[in-house]
Amino acid sequence: MSEIATIGLDLAKQVFQAHGADAQGYTVFNRKLRRGEVLPFFEKLPPCIVGMEACGSAHYWAREISALGHEVRILPAQYVKPFVIRGKTDATDAIAISKAMKHADIRPVPVKTAAQQAAAMVLHTRTFFVRQRVNAVNALRGYMAEFGLVADKGIANFRKLVAALPERGDPRLPAPARLLLDEILAEIETLTARIQRMDEQIADHAKQDEDIRRLASIPGIRALTASAIKAHVPDPRSFKSARQFSAWLGLTPRQNSSGETRRQGSISRMGNAELRSLLYVGAMGVIIAARRFGTRSAWLRRLIDRRPLKVAVIALANKTARVVWALLAKGGIYQAPAELAGS
Repeated sequence: MSEIATIGLDLAKQVFQAHGADAQGYTVFNRKLRRGEVLPFFEKLPPCIVGMEACGSAHYWAREISALGHEVRILPAQYVKPFVIRGKTDATDAIAISKAMKHADIRPVPVKTAAQQAAAMVLHTRTFFVRQRVNAVNALRGYMAEFGLVADKGIANFRKLVAALPERGDPRLPAPARLLLDEILAEIETLTARIQRMDEQIADHAKQDEDIRRLASIPGIRALTASAIKAHVPDPRSFKSARQFSAWLGLTPRQNSSGETRRQGSISRMGNAELRSLLYVGAMGVIIAARRFGTRSAWLRRLIDRRPLKVAVIALANKTARVVWALLAKGGIYQAPAELAGS
């Protein structure tokens, strides 16, 4: 058997597919592995490069296989798909992974530690509970509107919505409807308590992490956003520049250029949607405050004056992302420009 140089591993729940190739790229084997056979199989092999698509279990398998002496590369799934030849099977997917990881232009996803995965899980769970609370509040608002009971929109006006509920026994609201509304209210209170506990957990962790404290000093970034950045970007030095990091977040314009003709569209929205959303919300808060109270930043004043609100917010989020990369990759602390000093 030829010496194995690379292995493309197609991950699954129970039945995995492994494609081995030699240094010239010729197939050595392409076989199925049951879940319990994966680690013993790699334990017997000499050290080689193992590639797999980014998915929910990829970081776990990357840590386990790396511990056996292999070099593991996690590849973005959208960059592996073009290498699939004719149809989709586990065997062709494994071959596509083997081919894709030989291209130096495809940057692998950094392997996360178990602690980094746990930190990301906290943030994802918080987002899940927030989404559930929004659904419950919307349901409560909709049902109450059927009986002519309304209040201003938004979670900030939730107490006004509750105050609009009549007393129990009021003829305007039948007893079965009131019972169901009470159940929804109880669910909202439970979700709110869970979100508050998670916010406290995130805040406690932020106080102990030096990188998060440095990031939280940037305008528009607070503990939640800084914690999300630290959890989702384990190795900022994997990005060659601040612009590459911003492009990974999807905050740079989509290119549609040819020759000397350059056309730029809206932002690409590639990469991590959660981080992009948090940076956008933070930038929106900074610009709203600048409009209301003013700002000493000449750049921000010019941006607000000449651009629509949302375009200005995206531009500020893009700039903030580049500052984030600089702090994480090069160290140091955030220092406001001279024109911002004292603001």
